[in-house]
Amino acid sequence: MNPSPKPLPEFTPECRTAVTAAEEAGAMLRSRFPAGCAARPKGELGDVVTDLDLQAERLVVHRIRERFPHDRILAEESGELGGEGNGRTWLVDPLDGSNNVVIGLPVYVVGIALCVDEAPVVGVVHDPVNARTWSALRDGGAHGPLGRLTATGDARPLSPAGPLLAWTQGHAVPRDDPHARALRNALEVRSRRLLQLWAPLLCWAMLARGDIDGFVGYRAEAIDLPAGALLAREAGVAVRHLDGREFGGGFTGPDTERSFVAGRAEMLPYLLDWVAASGGPAQPPYRLLP
Repeated sequence: MNPSPKPLPEFTPECRTAVTAAEEAGAMLRSRFPAGCAARPKGELGDVVTDLDLQAERLVVHRIRERFPHDRILAEESGELGGEGNGRTWLVDPLDGSNNVVIGLPVYVVGIALCVDEAPVVGVVHDPVNARTWSALRDGGAHGPLGRLTATGDARPLSPAGPLLAWTQGHAVPRDDPHARALRNALEVRSRRLLQLWAPLLCWAMLARGDIDGFVGYRAEAIDLPAGALLAREAGVAVRHLDGREFGGGFTGPDTERSFVAGRAEMLPYLLDWVAASGGPAQPPYRLLP
């Protein structure tokens, strides 16, 4: 007698929809990069929006609305598209890395998350350039083209020259912000390389795959954070606030609550201590490592 099939994890249909939508948008982006991109300034802090952002967003929003018409959607360019107050909110970053696209740099991704009462339950990151997708379900693990992601198992040994780290900061952070500068400098002098890709979701995917050792963000953008944090967590990465508290990964509230430190379990204490030693915005209550 055949055993009963294992039940699918919760939110599997939502994850499938997000993957389909992200890959459809990615195919369009790939077909038009680098030609066919018209850009205009977005705000006064150097950000941009392109016609590719808008087209990709329309594709993703249409797919979500088609399948889940009662859910709320927060999209990077369109803003809030109201739902029926069921506690479910989709977050759509149709083109994370717009500034890269504008200068012809093929470093960009599509990101989608579903949150239930602030908590991310689905996260999808799609890389159109290489046609690769990574997805995560809350308590269901993280998966990529080669199967399940386990950052600890896939990671390289730490180099004697220091870890490979990534850094991001929100668009609203001034260039001369003393806390951001102190944190970034502390990481640069202790790491082998400090990546600043202008595409945070790609950094989260690299961390989940074990390609880099840690990721630090200061007042990060809200729209892409839940998808990336869930992907990393489900791959076995620890994510904390700068003061060592467990990171919630929500998308509302002040951006000061969206500063984070993420890394493999063995790397995290060092990252937190470097943050503390920087004299930046948080002083964690633990002893510095020698």
